[in-house]
Amino acid sequence: GEKRGGMMELGLGFATVGGPSAGTRSGSARALLRRRAAMAAAVKAAPARRACVRATVAEDSGVESAASATDNDIYSKFWAHADAVMQQRLPDLAPYPIPNGFEVKEEVTGKGKRAQWVKTTSYAYQTGKLRQIRAAHVQGGRSLQVLNYVIFPHMNYDVPFFGADLVTLPGGHLIALDMQPLFHSDEYKQKYSAPLMATFEKYKSQLEWGGDFPEEAAQYFSPCFLWTRPGKDETVDTVVFDAFKDYLNIYLDIISGAPKVSDPEYLAKIKERQISYLKYRAEKDPARGMFQRFYGPEWTEEYIHGFLFDLEEKLEKGEYTLPE
Repeated sequence: GEKRGGMMELGLGFATVGGPSAGTRSGSARALLRRRAAMAAAVKAAPARRACVRATVAEDSGVESAASATDNDIYSKFWAHADAVMQQRLPDLAPYPIPNGFEVKEEVTGKGKRAQWVKTTSYAYQTGKLRQIRAAHVQGGRSLQVLNYVIFPHMNYDVPFFGADLVTLPGGHLIALDMQPLFHSDEYKQKYSAPLMATFEKYKSQLEWGGDFPEEAAQYFSPCFLWTRPGKDETVDTVVFDAFKDYLNIYLDIISGAPKVSDPEYLAKIKERQISYLKYRAEKDPARGMFQRFYGPEWTEEYIHGFLFDLEEKLEKGEYTLPE
């Protein structure tokens, strides 16, 4: 039905990962040109949508009667926990720059009794080992609650990405947790999946499997990919929250002991896999349609490429170099 379709569109924010190998610097430049052309086309094609959102906000009566974004706020405690744990466990944690206009974004969607505030708040940090730690918290009252929280290591470490995609819609919940691998060798799995396996098995036994996902995406999950569709809020508030805390703690344990990579050949492979991952994520981001409806195509494309998955753009602009 309609609700199920909406759930699939918003869920699995990091489920279809990997994708084609990263290109050369000229390839990155072409990708940026393609993105800008696509963005211009989207902006040109959707003036009515952008005007509608802004007109709705301009209607004082609609704004006054719009439902609060923080109704049914289910994921604030998840981010509060993650933030506190990182502050405690990452002594060199420092702010990561968030481009202007992305820290907080609010609009009203719908009219009359359907008017609803939607608020997107962005958070970002960095450390000596972690290039970008970022979260997007989308609050749309009882219509929508989302927390997308991803950790990207620097390219001189071969550790997986941490990913938590937590989605609540009127039709139910979509939960995905993983430490997403760069490689799939037995040695890599033993190094990075084995420490998580007992925790994965513990929560797998308590949470129903979320069902099929695209076959092309399966190769990009770790053996500890936790994917579920809980039917009850209580399950998210308890079991899923515990799983989230445990996955994050184990990931931070791994980061703490991760050695720096110095072999040039291995560094090149890590760079290729990281760029491949971010490029695919940016191009296939399932939240794109949602953000476009709320905030328009121009803001959406800049948010996806300039903040959520910003590595390719930073490399193109010469704004990223490996830390010493």
